[in-house]
Amino acid sequence: MTSAQTQGQDGRRRVVLASGNAGKLRELHGILADLGADLISQRELGVDDADETGLTFVENAILKARHACVVTGLPAIADDSGIEVDALQGQPGIYSARFAGISGASREVADEANNRLLLDRLLEAGATEAKQRSARFQCVIVFMRHASDPTPLLCQGTWEGQILLSADGANGFGYDPLFFVPSHGCASAQLDPETKNAISHRGQALEQLRRCWPSLP
Repeated sequence: MTSAQTQGQDGRRRVVLASGNAGKLRELHGILADLGADLISQRELGVDDADETGLTFVENAILKARHACVVTGLPAIADDSGIEVDALQGQPGIYSARFAGISGASREVADEANNRLLLDRLLEAGATEAKQRSARFQCVIVFMRHASDPTPLLCQGTWEGQILLSADGANGFGYDPLFFVPSHGCASAQLDPETKNAISHRGQALEQLRRCWPSLP
């Protein structure tokens, strides 16, 4: 696809989400639906994943958004997010989704492998007490109006917490079962989606996007 109408028949602004992650699509759609955005997964439009060759969350988010714009002709939203663990010198960071090096597996299988490896690495580092397991989720969201947009909108959110000794909860995705949220006394995967969206790293970044959205050309 080389071009597309940026508005659907209902007048809503069509925006491609530069991700095939179903969990992200659910979260982003729930937050952006009331802004008049018709969010479409890049998979629905036949867009392959971009090569994430950047060294920062910002670089990778821009690469993903630009790639989706080029292929579809639509404005695009991309996020790059991950978890930084202090005892591991900030790892897995930008490599969070591919920490265990599994390719071609389902998201559920990859998540389980990533979580298991994170727990193993923390044990190897001797981080067995809560105070040694501080961590934070980071999220950068980029909105690009078109592929050559010289001033993409950048929004960023940070969510502080700790890594649990074992997984807990069934909601969310990724590292949510391991991420303890001090303000709520439970794992991120134990929060209902509405609560998580209100306080998470992605929720914070999207709130910035929400505030800026009405003034975007």
